[in-house]
Amino acid sequence: MSITRKSIALISIILILDQVLKIWIKTNLSMGQEINVLGNWFILHFTENNGMAFGMDLPGINGKIILSVFRMIAIAGIIYFLVRLIKQHSEPGLIISISLILSGAVGNMIDSAFYGIMFSDSFGRVASIFPSDGGYSSFLEGRVVDMLYFPVIKGTLPAWLPLWGNRYFVFFRPVFNIADTAITIGVFLILIFQKRFFKTAESKILSARTGERA
Repeated sequence: MSITRKSIALISIILILDQVLKIWIKTNLSMGQEINVLGNWFILHFTENNGMAFGMDLPGINGKIILSVFRMIAIAGIIYFLVRLIKQHSEPGLIISISLILSGAVGNMIDSAFYGIMFSDSFGRVASIFPSDGGYSSFLEGRVVDMLYFPVIKGTLPAWLPLWGNRYFVFFRPVFNIADTAITIGVFLILIFQKRFFKTAESKILSARTGERA
């Protein structure tokens, strides 16, 4: 299978898995409801966010629209970069990494763009899809669905610890989704293998220039 087909297949699989799980969560759980999958350390916990990392937010409707537009511009840039890498026959690992990042960005963009008009809200009830009285928001104003929660370690920090002593501690606290996971894996792969990825790219550029001069 060519790297182009591998890239398309990877993006498609991640998008399908991401959206299937999000839609299932949205149509089966109300906000804050959770299901223990593997004991108390892997939980499906339904929550939503406006799409910025670490719970940050741009205030008001205009802020949400600005964030969504920025996302679309970023996705367009990633697509352009990915197509360029494929045409230049770049390191396959780099192409796969960028494909992971793209699939995650598109997955969360779908939530922001369409979930507001596709679903009713989930506060105190299970959302319905395509409700007759309209969705909970407008185009580009939807919220990103998160559900993967891994509170592997829980407990109270020791009293002698400065500032945080006697505080309740949870690791890992963030709730995320498959799209976030794809982005994180893609970024980590680039950071870990950057020397190999970009050394290969530099070698190909030098070889091309040497061939031109010859």
